Amino acid sequence: MQELLVYEYAVIRVVPRVEREEFINVGVVVFCKKTRFLEASVFLNREKLRCLDPETDLEAIAENLQAFQAIVAGDKSSASGIARLDAASRFRWLTATRSTVIQCSKVHPGVAGTTEGIVKKLLLQLVG
Repeated sequence: MQELLVYEYAVIRVVPRVEREEFINVGVVVFCKKTRFLEASVFLNREKLRCLDPETDLEAIAENLQAFQAIVAGDKSSASGIARLDAASRFRWLTATRSTVIQCSKVHPGVAGTTEGIVKKLLLQLVG
Protein backbone atom coordinates (compact mmCIF):
# COMPACT_ATOMS: atom_id res chain seq x y z
CA MET A 1 0.00 0.00 0.00
CA GLN A 2 1.30 3.42 -0.95
CA GLU A 3 2.05 5.77 1.93
CA LEU A 4 0.08 9.00 1.89
CA LEU A 5 1.99 12.27 1.93
CA VAL A 6 0.84 15.14 4.07
CA TYR A 7 1.19 18.51 2.36
CA GLU A 8 0.28 22.08 3.16
CA TYR A 9 -1.08 24.69 0.80
CA ALA A 10 -2.22 28.29 0.73
CA VAL A 11 -4.14 30.27 -1.83
CA ILE A 12 -2.31 33.28 -3.27
CA ARG A 13 -4.53 36.35 -3.41
CA VAL A 14 -4.33 39.79 -4.90
CA VAL A 15 -5.88 42.52 -2.76
CA PRO A 16 -5.71 45.63 -4.96
CA ARG A 17 -7.05 47.96 -2.25
CA VAL A 18 -6.00 46.55 1.09
CA GLU A 19 -8.31 48.83 3.04
CA ARG A 20 -11.35 47.29 1.30
CA GLU A 21 -10.21 43.70 1.96
CA GLU A 22 -11.57 42.53 -1.41
CA PHE A 23 -9.46 39.99 -3.25
CA ILE A 24 -9.29 37.52 -6.09
CA ASN A 25 -7.53 34.16 -5.92
CA VAL A 26 -4.63 34.09 -8.35
CA GLY A 27 -2.62 31.02 -7.40
CA VAL A 28 -1.57 28.35 -4.95
CA VAL A 29 1.62 27.46 -3.14
CA VAL A 30 2.14 23.88 -1.96
CA PHE A 31 4.73 22.47 0.46
CA CYS A 32 5.43 18.86 1.49
CA LYS A 33 7.98 18.54 4.28
CA LYS A 34 8.67 14.84 3.74
CA THR A 35 9.66 15.25 0.09
CA ARG A 36 10.93 18.84 0.41
CA PHE A 37 8.48 19.76 -2.33
CA LEU A 38 7.70 23.45 -2.78
CA GLU A 39 5.87 24.70 -5.85
CA ALA A 40 3.54 27.50 -6.81
CA SER A 41 1.43 28.31 -9.82
CA VAL A 42 -0.41 31.53 -10.63
CA PHE A 43 -3.03 32.72 -13.07
CA LEU A 44 -3.80 36.44 -13.03
CA ASN A 45 -7.27 37.18 -14.42
CA ARG A 46 -6.73 40.82 -15.36
CA GLU A 47 -10.37 41.56 -16.21
CA LYS A 48 -11.58 40.20 -12.88
CA LEU A 49 -8.96 42.25 -11.05
CA ARG A 50 -9.98 45.40 -12.92
CA CYS A 51 -13.55 44.84 -11.65
CA LEU A 52 -12.26 45.27 -8.10
CA ASP A 53 -10.09 48.25 -8.94
CA PRO A 54 -10.01 49.72 -12.46
CA GLU A 55 -6.88 51.71 -11.62
CA THR A 56 -4.81 48.83 -10.27
CA ASP A 57 -1.24 48.57 -11.59
CA LEU A 58 -1.40 45.22 -13.36
CA GLU A 59 2.26 45.25 -14.38
CA ALA A 60 3.44 45.83 -10.80
CA ILE A 61 1.22 42.99 -9.60
CA ALA A 62 2.54 40.68 -12.32
CA GLU A 63 6.13 41.56 -11.32
CA ASN A 64 5.37 40.85 -7.66
CA LEU A 65 3.85 37.49 -8.55
CA GLN A 66 6.99 36.66 -10.57
CA ALA A 67 9.12 37.56 -7.54
CA PHE A 68 6.88 35.32 -5.39
CA GLN A 69 7.48 32.44 -7.81
CA ALA A 70 11.24 33.10 -7.87
CA ILE A 71 11.31 32.76 -4.08
CA VAL A 72 9.31 29.51 -4.29
CA ALA A 73 11.76 28.17 -6.87
CA GLY A 74 14.72 29.14 -4.69
CA ASP A 75 16.11 31.30 -7.50
CA LYS A 76 19.36 32.43 -5.92
CA SER A 77 19.88 34.99 -8.69
CA SER A 78 16.76 36.87 -7.57
CA ALA A 79 17.21 40.03 -5.54
CA SER A 80 15.59 38.43 -2.49
CA GLY A 81 17.71 36.79 0.19
CA ILE A 82 14.60 34.81 1.11
CA ALA A 83 15.14 32.68 -2.02
CA ARG A 84 18.33 31.35 -0.43
CA LEU A 85 16.50 29.80 2.54
CA ASP A 86 15.44 26.15 2.67
CA ALA A 87 12.03 25.17 1.26
CA ALA A 88 10.26 25.09 4.64
CA SER A 89 11.51 28.56 5.58
CA ARG A 90 10.55 29.99 2.19
CA PHE A 91 7.04 28.51 2.50
CA ARG A 92 6.58 29.91 6.01
CA TRP A 93 7.85 33.35 4.97
CA LEU A 94 5.60 33.48 1.89
CA THR A 95 2.49 32.39 3.78
CA ALA A 96 2.98 34.66 6.80
CA THR A 97 0.09 37.02 7.47
CA ARG A 98 0.66 40.46 5.96
CA SER A 99 -1.28 43.48 4.82
CA THR A 100 -0.02 43.89 1.27
CA VAL A 101 -1.38 43.61 -2.26
CA ILE A 102 -0.09 40.01 -2.57
CA GLN A 103 -1.31 37.86 0.34
CA CYS A 104 -1.85 34.20 1.14
CA SER A 105 -4.78 32.50 2.78
CA LYS A 106 -4.30 30.56 5.97
CA VAL A 107 -2.34 27.36 5.45
CA HIS A 108 -4.48 24.27 4.90
CA PRO A 109 -3.48 20.58 5.12
CA GLY A 110 -3.98 17.90 2.51
CA VAL A 111 -2.99 14.30 1.82
CA ALA A 112 -2.10 12.57 -1.43
CA GLY A 113 -0.19 9.57 -2.70
CA THR A 114 2.19 11.84 -4.62
CA THR A 115 2.87 15.53 -4.97
CA GLU A 116 2.71 15.21 -8.74
CA GLY A 117 -0.24 17.15 -10.10
CA ILE A 118 -1.29 18.63 -6.74
CA VAL A 119 -0.50 22.22 -7.70
CA LYS A 120 -2.40 21.98 -10.98
CA LYS A 121 -5.41 20.34 -9.29
CA LEU A 122 -5.57 23.00 -6.55
CA LEU A 123 -5.11 25.81 -9.07
CA LEU A 124 -8.10 24.57 -11.06
CA GLN A 125 -10.25 24.12 -7.94
CA LEU A 126 -9.38 27.35 -6.17
CA VAL A 127 -8.54 29.81 -8.93
CA GLY A 128 -10.41 28.47 -11.94
